[in-house]
Amino acid sequence: MANKELAAKVLILNKDQIAQKINRIAYQILEDNLDEKEVVIAGMGERGFILAKRIEFVLSKIASFSIQSVQLNVETKKNSVQVNLNAEGEKFKNSIIILVDDVLNSGRTLAYGFSAFLNEPHKKIRTVVLVDRSHKVFPIATDFVGLNLATVLKEHVEVVLDIEGEDDGVYLS
Repeated sequence: MANKELAAKVLILNKDQIAQKINRIAYQILEDNLDEKEVVIAGMGERGFILAKRIEFVLSKIASFSIQSVQLNVETKKNSVQVNLNAEGEKFKNSIIILVDDVLNSGRTLAYGFSAFLNEPHKKIRTVVLVDRSHKVFPIATDFVGLNLATVLKEHVEVVLDIEGEDDGVYLS
């Protein structure tokens, strides 16, 4: 991302603050699942998956349960929605599912994400977002949130997560 693009944006969370939020979320997930043997962390799209992998990394150091991470991609077309999961849904039967997304705006993406797991029974589904903008249109509740951010609809929240974490940031424009 070019520095000129970032100059017009307000930094909300820097890379250290993002890491701190991820650590806190990982501990909350641990507390919610102390007696479990396995947890599935499903990241929504590219940034949701990067966030899920970072949560998995922290959990792998502190939790006794095994962790499986998967990526969900939502494709919206004019009259349909398709959710692609990079694993077979039956693998998650009777599992703990944690849906992870970078920003919750309307709740549409997480609502579509639920559909990937509804054909098989599961123990529980939880949601994680790094930033909750509280403009919900869909009846989605967030279980674990890094930051609740009051914004107006015209404002845009951009989450930048790279593989190494060097250029991480949450920006408001």
